[in-house]
Amino acid sequence: MTDGWNWSRPPTSPSSGDPRQQPYGPPPGSPASPWWSDALTDPWRDPYAPSAVVLPAPPPTGGPQLDTPPNPDAPRRPLASIMVICLVTALLAGGVGGTLGFLFAVKGGYVDAGRTALGAPGQNTPESAQRAEESFGGVVQRVQPSVVTVRVSGAIGSGFVVSADGYVITNDHVVEGGDSSLSVSFHDGSTAAAKLIGRDPESDLAVIKVAKDGLTPVALGNSDQIAVGDHVLAFGSPLALVNTVTAGIVSALDRTIQAGEESGTTRYYAAIQTDAAVNQGNSGGPLVDAAGEVVGVNSVIRSVGGSTTEAGNIGLAFAIPINQAKRIAEDIIDTGKARRTVIGAEVITGEAASGARLRAVESGGPAAAAGLRAGDVVTKLDGRPLDDGTGLIAMVRKYAPGSVVAVEYRRGSKPSSASVTLAADTN
Repeated sequence: MTDGWNWSRPPTSPSSGDPRQQPYGPPPGSPASPWWSDALTDPWRDPYAPSAVVLPAPPPTGGPQLDTPPNPDAPRRPLASIMVICLVTALLAGGVGGTLGFLFAVKGGYVDAGRTALGAPGQNTPESAQRAEESFGGVVQRVQPSVVTVRVSGAIGSGFVVSADGYVITNDHVVEGGDSSLSVSFHDGSTAAAKLIGRDPESDLAVIKVAKDGLTPVALGNSDQIAVGDHVLAFGSPLALVNTVTAGIVSALDRTIQAGEESGTTRYYAAIQTDAAVNQGNSGGPLVDAAGEVVGVNSVIRSVGGSTTEAGNIGLAFAIPINQAKRIAEDIIDTGKARRTVIGAEVITGEAASGARLRAVESGGPAAAAGLRAGDVVTKLDGRPLDDGTGLIAMVRKYAPGSVVAVEYRRGSKPSSASVTLAADTN
């Protein structure tokens, strides 16, 4: 066995039938092969393998020549020109793709031409999409059209529409001194003149009427059904920042407050306390629960400021319960005057007596009819503990005339109880 590199023709025998012994050369009668002699000297040819040479048929004459094999002797394109063509093609493809991608991105709002795009693209939510009714956004959308900014002689306060024909509830201290110069503005920027219908300084409530038809009134809730921890929203124009909404919770109920300027009317509140941010200008605006119903009228803030101009929110604000505000507003609209609820007794204020000590009892009044006397100390009213006389006045004014309330009191060291039917002040 050899690798063929030094192969030589083996001897032949004319009588041998072994094909390997046949003489090499073209078969008799066959046309001479133009490469036969080359094959005889091919060092890689198996000298014992039979061979047959089949020449391809000549191509047809006339017509196009199909599947013509490449001519190995034809001149080839230089490698440099091929590389240039590939490079130009790649650059053109990249440029077109990049341009189309940029145009689509700009059209889709994902990038701003000439600026770096940060963040992932958001959902294409229409600007007019309505928020869920139970969400804060849904509540604001329903309530905000009914909230107004009240402007009085350069001062500013808030209020809210309670009837389609234009009645608005606000604070008495908002409209004080502005009988002929009232105007309101709405959340959409429109304005309208307003006139004072009536006011009750001691409850700090007033009613004005707006000269505009087709208004949307707010829904009024039940302030007796709210609880500490409920979510609330405060609407208004604090610090002249119109259309402001702040959020918080009910942080206390029946917080008895005595307010008012030293030379003015003393006001008493059994207030809803909230930690929603309330500042000057919020006065008269609605306090709204999570259902979008008004439960209070924002009225008082407590501040560490030394004067009215320095007062600011410190996480405590107080609202008049809407049940009380609604009753007084109806009185003002129907009669021009609010009825004040009384117990028929005079109390001592500023005394630490663990309750409200009665200075005097009106003959024939509600307290006297229930058996109370001067000197008795009322410790609870309708189950609500009282600290002093201020608390008794504030709690009594929360109820409507004719309401029957349970009273617990102390006479000397002996505890007693009674039911008192509250009445309206005849003055």
